[in-house]
Amino acid sequence: MHPRYYCRPVPAWGRSAARLLVVGLAPGMHGANRTGRPFCGDASGTFLFASLARAGFVTSEDPMRARLRDLRITNAVRCLPPGNRPVMAEVRRCSDFLAAELAELWQPSMRKPRCVLALGHLAHDAVALALGARLPPFRHGQEATLEPGLMLLDSYHPSRQNTNTGRLTAAMLDAVLERAKGHLYSGRP
Repeated sequence: MHPRYYCRPVPAWGRSAARLLVVGLAPGMHGANRTGRPFCGDASGTFLFASLARAGFVTSEDPMRARLRDLRITNAVRCLPPGNRPVMAEVRRCSDFLAAELAELWQPSMRKPRCVLALGHLAHDAVALALGARLPPFRHGQEATLEPGLMLLDSYHPSRQNTNTGRLTAAMLDAVLERAKGHLYSGRP
């Protein structure tokens, strides 16, 4: 249907040495599936990048022009899911990719703190699956220590459904990103 779209598994974006890993759900039909970059080309990305810019993690609110600062972005599911809605079966099939991302983000010998930001319930569950960890149930604004120095933060996904209804506001996402910055740069081990 869209011969000029990327239409392949969408890889993570950003340096593997980044200290903040944002985990989304899956490539959007007319976003990452079109551009080949997570959160680029759709309303979710526009909302997310505005907040990332205010927090200083990107150089521009425009995802197509932004350079990432100490940030890597990936998805729980690498390919466009049927009906543009990912399910846990697809998360399980892609779990090894996310496990590899998490292994690059954190090894016990690392001295500087790291943070994973799960955007949505499914991303939260995908992180738990990839780590083989028991986590508290998803709740917006929740933080959980995965390892000493490695924190998981939860936020509602910046989908239009969540942002148009006010379930997720810019101030709510900004507050979560400020907590991530505090963890990463406060000097805590």
